[in-house]
Amino acid sequence: MLDNIDFFPMEIMVKDISDKLEDLAPLDYSEPYDNVGLIVGDLFKKIQNILITLDLTEEVMIESINKKCDLIIVFHPVIFHPIKKINGNTFSERVIIYAIKHDISIYVIHTNLDAVWEGTGSFVYNLLKINKEKVLIPRKGTMKKLNTYVPVNYAEKVRNALFLKGAGNISNYSHCSYNVEGLGSYMGNEYTRPFFGKKEVFHLEKEICISVLVPNHKLKLVKEALFQTHPYEEVAYEIYDINNTNPHIGIGMVGNLIDEMNLHDFLSYIKKNMNLSCIKYSNRNNKKKIKRVSMIPGSGRFGIESAIKEQSDAFISSDFKYHDFFKSEKDLVILDIGHYESENFNKNLIKSFLEKNFDSIFVFKSEINTNPVEYYY
Repeated sequence: MLDNIDFFPMEIMVKDISDKLEDLAPLDYSEPYDNVGLIVGDLFKKIQNILITLDLTEEVMIESINKKCDLIIVFHPVIFHPIKKINGNTFSERVIIYAIKHDISIYVIHTNLDAVWEGTGSFVYNLLKINKEKVLIPRKGTMKKLNTYVPVNYAEKVRNALFLKGAGNISNYSHCSYNVEGLGSYMGNEYTRPFFGKKEVFHLEKEICISVLVPNHKLKLVKEALFQTHPYEEVAYEIYDINNTNPHIGIGMVGNLIDEMNLHDFLSYIKKNMNLSCIKYSNRNNKKKIKRVSMIPGSGRFGIESAIKEQSDAFISSDFKYHDFFKSEKDLVILDIGHYESENFNKNLIKSFLEKNFDSIFVFKSEINTNPVEYYY
């Protein structure tokens, strides 16, 4: 009887976690200078407990050991530049030694999480009740175009297989393709097994050219689906690099507050809802009304011109230099809320995402404030 059967939770490996995180934030979307993915550990190690942190310090590593965590997911890479020696002279080397000694895997999710539509900026905008509208600096070159030629009666099967693996998505639309009917010709030699016609005999077949857009990180899966469902012995297909801008992939976010606010109320609103101790802001227009808001979590001084171009009333980011505040003129209020403060909510985002997808593991947020900056009042 079923009552006498013991049920055990499904074993989860590091690879299960990394695969799911990379569905959310593909590694291809990280910046070229970044170092993301599994940087310490074994993809096939079984895990039970996960610790999430913004920065990985020795204190956080000790916390993970005390909580018996097998995997640490960190936002800022602990290995950012090439390491020639691991002798414990720096905190990052000591962290690596701790991880290896205690068999703890380290996974980094950084600028790839910043770049996706449901990533860092989206989480903060939801928190602030700002209706997100678009990416502030959309990225080009994140998609390929695939053309393939399929016998008419097999076109639907192949097309649906491509859609299932991630092809044909354009912004808020899915199942997008362009289809043109024509005649394909071929003649196989003595070693072939043609699906239609006979070998060594010229053949014409009614075919449909199916064209779809494919995200770079989905290309391998889409090609596998094509080869598995296409009936021909030799599959005819073409892949093109395209420079289209992807409106849902890129840096920063643009959106609108539900209700317009005066500057004082807006500053108070941001301070309260983002749990800030202070805000540094440009004071060149203290009577400014705030409705349209742009944001780049982390270091975002490079986005000022884009925020102005988007006719933003306020631009939220961090690490601005003194002269950056002059760039706001009277069109834009610049808010520097601090680097740590602008990204710390990523711990909530990742924890919530993992708990929705894995119910047999424990996910902890680090309780340690790793912000290296103190404020004196």
